[in-house]
Amino acid sequence: MRFAERMKYLSSAIFSQLAEKKIELEKKGKEIINLSVGSPDMAPAPHIIKALQDACADTGNYAYALKDTPELLLAVKEWYKRRFDVELDEQNEVMSLLGSQDGLAHIALTLVDPGDIVLVPDPGYPIFSVGPLIAGAELVKMPLKKENGFLVDFDSIDKNAAKKAKLMIVSYPGNPVTAMATEEFYKELIDFAKKYDIVVLHDNAYCELTFDGLKTGSFLSYPGAKDVGVEFNSLSKTYNMAGCRIGFALGNREVIKQLSTIKSHMDYGLFLPLQKAAVAALTGPQDQVKRNAETYQRRRDILVDGLKKLGWEIDKPKATMFVWAPIPEKFSSSTDFTMSLMEKAGVMVVPGISFGELGEGYVRIALVQPEEKIQEAVDRIADSGLI
Repeated sequence: MRFAERMKYLSSAIFSQLAEKKIELEKKGKEIINLSVGSPDMAPAPHIIKALQDACADTGNYAYALKDTPELLLAVKEWYKRRFDVELDEQNEVMSLLGSQDGLAHIALTLVDPGDIVLVPDPGYPIFSVGPLIAGAELVKMPLKKENGFLVDFDSIDKNAAKKAKLMIVSYPGNPVTAMATEEFYKELIDFAKKYDIVVLHDNAYCELTFDGLKTGSFLSYPGAKDVGVEFNSLSKTYNMAGCRIGFALGNREVIKQLSTIKSHMDYGLFLPLQKAAVAALTGPQDQVKRNAETYQRRRDILVDGLKKLGWEIDKPKATMFVWAPIPEKFSSSTDFTMSLMEKAGVMVVPGISFGELGEGYVRIALVQPEEKIQEAVDRIADSGLI
């Protein structure tokens, strides 16, 4: 059998190694505290579950959805107005996605021909690069460095590459680097995109997971944003609905139209009961959204403060459900440290190198276990002698 060249971009050697190591250690009787995958461990609010149950009991909801219901589009429009003061035309500037990953995997297919340039962050969530690579794009990495607050430095982007680029992908609050962007950053981003005629995709999946009284906004709230790009948002982290796969693309109507066209050839829309659950989430009580952020903040403090006492200095993230931690000085490889941490402490994290070359020297720790398990992880690391 001969497989397509694009399949080489889809290898996940590091994640396979981690899974194999976990299985190996568990067979030996070692319990692994899994702080690797960013999947919420909390349940959706009861009113969301009730809406989904009721909709699933309606036998009329099992047909192809084909398109978003007016009820869902209006709920998204009103949520963006209420939350970000962003006005959206729900008929032309909003569409559902089967999770943000769906949109991130496919948007480049609407914009990019083989050999075209896409600007992507390094380090960055893997699908930011994989999606464009599937479309045949040439990637130009935008370095995210600690000295710049992990923000894109537009002056460092090669001007020739910028002139040829069709798409650039940014995400704040960011995965894995957890950084939040400033108002000045978004204004510079829009100016840069207009100057070089580049479509911007801003992934805003973690907008509700901010800490210490901080609040983040929307890319679309800045003047000119809808002229140059779109924003993706998701119910996965905000409402603990990751497995439901409900996301949205919002903004520039031409990009939305093209993305909707290509997706019409790939799926038959979001399952109608899930659309009902999404409406319940967006229009119902928002108490749990606040509690989610408070829970992740407490977990962050237990982890970071506990590790600091051991001598492992880590900056506290301002947002997201992750901690982006520099590896201890005696280790030179994020993969080696990750494997040692699993073997000696029974704690599973993700090596930074899996997010790009500039992720080397870091690990990503997901705050997806209850507080007592986070404390146990700290205690295990203390007993391991790794720090």
